[in-house]
Amino acid sequence: MTIRLGLVGLGKIARDQHLPAIAATEGIELTAIASRNAGLPDLPYFHDVDALLASDTAVDAISLCTPPQGRFEQALAALAAGKHLMLEKPPGMSVAEVEALGRMALDKGLTIFATWHSREAAGVEPARAFLADKTIRSVRIDWKEDVRHWHPGQQWIWEPGGLGVFDPGINALSIVTRILPEPMHLVASTLDFPENRHAPIAASLAFRTMSGAPVEAEFDWRQTGPQTWDIRVATDGGELVLSHGGSRLAIDGVQRMAEPDREYRNLYRRFVELVGTGGSDFDLSPLIHVADAFLLGQRRVTDAFHD
Repeated sequence: MTIRLGLVGLGKIARDQHLPAIAATEGIELTAIASRNAGLPDLPYFHDVDALLASDTAVDAISLCTPPQGRFEQALAALAAGKHLMLEKPPGMSVAEVEALGRMALDKGLTIFATWHSREAAGVEPARAFLADKTIRSVRIDWKEDVRHWHPGQQWIWEPGGLGVFDPGINALSIVTRILPEPMHLVASTLDFPENRHAPIAASLAFRTMSGAPVEAEFDWRQTGPQTWDIRVATDGGELVLSHGGSRLAIDGVQRMAEPDREYRNLYRRFVELVGTGGSDFDLSPLIHVADAFLLGQRRVTDAFHD
């Protein structure tokens, strides 16, 4: 059976990642677009998900690529119409609303997939395997990039619910929560807010694992030039380094893996598997850590930010 998919939201991430991944994945076919501003030739186009669901266009599943603000209503409509659901990260604006969607999908027997694309980077599963039997001594995360390059003119990302620097930072947290052999919890958070924005542009976080190992994270959206997406894990069996967002893996300075980006292809392949088996994949731990960062966050005001 081929899954007939409706794609909701046709912005930069949908064009750059979702469309090529769908085209390259067996078992799924793009049959409709819902977007306020754009469509695709030769495909039914609708202004919003409600119009799509009310039409006679046949879809089995919905993939939401819209900003997190307002996504709950879109997801609710899809599930109420009996459609399987795939959520771009972050899965929603709040933990409570996303948990409610998970319960609804379970009650209706539908697949729901909260995606974390960085977990699909080539080095993540090998890193998880290496760390499985190691004692963790410390973890250092540096996730620094240029917001003007990756999110030019996207004002929603600075509004409440848009996450600010946690939009990329949650990618790092999704990797760390996947590869570490034990849970961690936040103990301190400092958030830097531009004086003219509602979301942070930088964050410093301190976690502890259950056995007491420190996990430090620095997120910053003001870095120009080369971008930094690195995770370093010191263990009793050597130092592991994931770089380039998880696509490169080194142990004790020796590179073990460097592969191209196939993250979104892996996500859609996983979605096909989940729908086929009647399963769901709904780990919310990265979002919970972000929520904790705001709960515990010491707020600092910094220079105004202008695109």
